[in-house]
Amino acid sequence: MTSQTSTLPADRPLRVLAAMSGGVDSAVAAARAAEAGHDVTGVHLALSANPQSFRTGARGCCTIEDSRDARRAADVIGIPFYVWDLAERFREDVVEDFIAEYEAGRTPNPCLRCNEKIKFAALLDKALALGFDAVCTGHYAQVVVNERGERELHRAADMAKDQSYVLGVLDDRQLAHAMFPLGDTETTKEEIRAEAERRDLAVAKKPDSHDICFIADGDTQGFLAGRLGKAEGDIVDEAGTKLGTHEGAYGYTIGQRKGLRIGTPAPDGKPRYVLDISPVNNTVTVGPVDSLDVTALTAIKPRWCGAAPSGPGTYTAQLRAHGGETEVRAELVDDELRVSFTEAVRGVAPGQAIVLYDGTRVVGSATIATTERAAAVA
Repeated sequence: MTSQTSTLPADRPLRVLAAMSGGVDSAVAAARAAEAGHDVTGVHLALSANPQSFRTGARGCCTIEDSRDARRAADVIGIPFYVWDLAERFREDVVEDFIAEYEAGRTPNPCLRCNEKIKFAALLDKALALGFDAVCTGHYAQVVVNERGERELHRAADMAKDQSYVLGVLDDRQLAHAMFPLGDTETTKEEIRAEAERRDLAVAKKPDSHDICFIADGDTQGFLAGRLGKAEGDIVDEAGTKLGTHEGAYGYTIGQRKGLRIGTPAPDGKPRYVLDISPVNNTVTVGPVDSLDVTALTAIKPRWCGAAPSGPGTYTAQLRAHGGETEVRAELVDDELRVSFTEAVRGVAPGQAIVLYDGTRVVGSATIATTERAAAVA
């Protein structure tokens, strides 16, 4: 049971470093933290050695334009503002990891990795070294203090905007210094924008950022091809029969239906889906949608928002940032998470994160390594 929602102890004003992307959410979060009486300093993270190469057009992440928007918001709020260069760390921990994961036939989540390695590792470490108490972001999630005085990560009050999935990698130390001013109020995005407008923040009408910030044109396959090169291989069915060719297995994800460009129709006339990606022989296997049904999985590199579970337990799980919940049985065995689903799920790919929940509480996150299918892929 939980007793009260909280950011950090409120018995004194805190020194807070507000990560300001240049978007409306982080600007309102910084404004709320300052209004609550905290000593807030804004910081924009320069994540590209050449920010002109990142997305432009008011997308809310990683451009020179966004840095200027963040600075203007800080001026209106009345807080100091700085730009910190974390481009090299971001390239190593996020961009190169993203490329390596796709090259290995896995499907990574770069936003989750950015939260783990940049915003609540590199940024937090620097903030603590400078004497700050907390890092504040515009994420929609809650920190809750339970009856034992322990801090827990919970879903946002508004499930429609909940972002706890991409924060499931935070450990106890990181959670102890996290502040999410937007997570405990059931306000719509329109109300957040209206609040920004009342505060005279120019980002009130700025569009949200949805795509991967370091892929300028949104073309993930083209981005990967430019770094990994074209590598022609076979597209085969479950029996191993060649149906077509591709220019790089890294350009496909499990569950993908569009863009397969297979000339030969399926015998039943139904669409085919990507079932498996093999970087070893550069082969993409396709088949019917029923063959995507996953009944169990093994996940590695678990990170716990609190103590690791002891023994098997029943939880709900989320498998993608904007996905729903599904009931699972999970057990930690030799630092691997073994998960079985009450009902089969689809579109589960190695490299994705599985985040476990106990009610609204985030238990932890792990990276999917292998899956078991109701109908095994040949």
